[in-house]
Amino acid sequence: MNKATKDLLEFWEEQMRLSHTSSNYFFRKSPSHYHMMLLVMGAYKLNQNLSVEELKTRLFKTSRPKSALIINEACEKGFFFLEKTSKDQRKKYIKPSEAFIKEFNEYLKTLKNLSF
Repeated sequence: MNKATKDLLEFWEEQMRLSHTSSNYFFRKSPSHYHMMLLVMGAYKLNQNLSVEELKTRLFKTSRPKSALIINEACEKGFFFLEKTSKDQRKKYIKPSEAFIKEFNEYLKTLKNLSF
């Protein structure tokens, strides 16, 4: 086994050990959870606002009530938060928390270092 493969296996073992204490477990619960994370982080990385309603609409094969539950749970766990606009107090944008951004960036950095 080469070093890159060994490093990748060790990385995934570490991710599994952390799974119940980090966002990894939450966002791997279902394809909808994972897709939500990608949509929110994609909007964040592109410096775009993503409203809760847009997010519910864009999640594939997920009902609006189920989407709302996932969003609420992600906010309760501190991964995301809702931000109201000054123009329209009814419209809420979903944003990643600073802690989640840091965790996400560390995860990406580790994956990039492991690529072979």
